[in-house]
Amino acid sequence: MINRIRKQRGFTLIELMIVVAIIGILAAVAIPAFMDYMKKSKRSEAELNLDAIKKSNKTYYAEKATFVPLAVGLTPAAACCQAGGVSKCPVNAANWNGVPAWDELDFEVTEEHYFQYDYDGTPGNQFSAHAVGDLDCDGTTVTYTLDGDATTGSPTSTMTKPPRAD
Repeated sequence: MINRIRKQRGFTLIELMIVVAIIGILAAVAIPAFMDYMKKSKRSEAELNLDAIKKSNKTYYAEKATFVPLAVGLTPAAACCQAGGVSKCPVNAANWNGVPAWDELDFEVTEEHYFQYDYDGTPGNQFSAHAVGDLDCDGTTVTYTLDGDATTGSPTSTMTKPPRAD
């Protein structure tokens, strides 16, 4: 009988290093893309809420031939990032209910949120609303602006998005 020596099979060090390098390259590409997607999902909150303000104001204009002629500062008053690096503002109905401008606009944020909102309506023909937020608590804020105008007799609005440099 011939003794056959079994040859052990496995991965060489070079093969393992190649696999680790490939995983490193994939991670280097995937992590920044993932962070961009996270910021994009956070930014959508501002667009949706400003759209709700626009629709409420358009309805108000249709009923009363004027935009909501009130003003309110940033709500909530404190920036969302001040709570120990947590970037979401907690839900607080008192920030929205009983505030004349928000009541007239029928606007309230009912979930944790990343942005503060303000509104300034001049009697009659124009309004401006803003969403201000620091999405990753690095001190860089982004501001969305919604401007409405009805000087021509027909209400229109324009949303200005911030540059993607946060």
